Amino acid sequence: MSINWLRFVSPSLKKPPLFHLCHLPPPPPSSSAVIVAMSYDKELAAAKKAASLAARLCQKVQKALLQSDVQSKNDKSPVTVADYGLFINCSFLFGSFTLCFFDILHCSFLRGDQYAIALALLEGGKVVLGVLACPNLPLTSLSDAGQHSPNNKVGCLFFAVVGGGTYMQPLDGSSAVKVQVSAVENPEEASFFESYEAAHSMHDLSSLIAQKLGVKAPPVRIDSQAKYGALSRGDGAIYLRLPHKGYREKIWDHAAGCIVVSEAGGVVTDAAGQPLDFSKGKYLDLDTGIIVTNQKLMPLLFNAVRKSIQEKASSL
Repeated sequence: MSINWLRFVSPSLKKPPLFHLCHLPPPPPSSSAVIVAMSYDKELAAAKKAASLAARLCQKVQKALLQSDVQSKNDKSPVTVADYGLFINCSFLFGSFTLCFFDILHCSFLRGDQYAIALALLEGGKVVLGVLACPNLPLTSLSDAGQHSPNNKVGCLFFAVVGGGTYMQPLDGSSAVKVQVSAVENPEEASFFESYEAAHSMHDLSSLIAQKLGVKAPPVRIDSQAKYGALSRGDGAIYLRLPHKGYREKIWDHAAGCIVVSEAGGVVTDAAGQPLDFSKGKYLDLDTGIIVTNQKLMPLLFNAVRKSIQEKASSL
């Protein structure tokens, strides 16, 4: 699950920007030279506050949640009191600005697994700021066996601004630390993330790719953009998102995570090796899927992905 906010700013600033979920006033017109060095301190502070408040609300709701509390929207997706609380939270923080997109909570929230509140700022089709609040993500390194341990302290906030690196801090507001993606160079030593639900990503194709790389560790399956956060601090080395035919990735499901990983030294591309393009509306125009890793492993991963996709296609 992800609660997502996207703010779009036109490069020319001649037209009002399009906002998703909630937005802040656009910055004053400035030259391209100034934009490069522009500070996003106000936007970052607002996004961190909104994400933190929303995450803490979700933690409280999830703790007390009963299945009978769940209602349903027209698209059959589950909705809880947390949905409405998050909407009110953002309305309060961002005042009278238009609220025009709200992504619902789904079963990962209801079953107590990973979920994320994801906020991103786009300017000229480029992600320049991202915040990920991951209420259930342990503060220590994620492991398949230990992520649900009652001894683990949970609740992480990841944030990144273009050119400024990626930082992580506890949701309680304690000091932030700069994080980096895994430095693993040998794919046999790498671990990889994929979606929890097989309906969201082709697990069989991911398994084939892992075999070609020589990855020995089993996949870590978690939902939401929490995978991007965990990857940005080196919990794993690879993330494979390979949706079934006909599925179209939405930009708000990847924008914040993309900059969080990129600013931590990672590489995020589609399955053809091209950077993700957030400038074409609400959908990503992708070739097959999304692959994420560090710079050393990307050539090997891309080659394994290409061969695996070809092999799978020829077997149909």
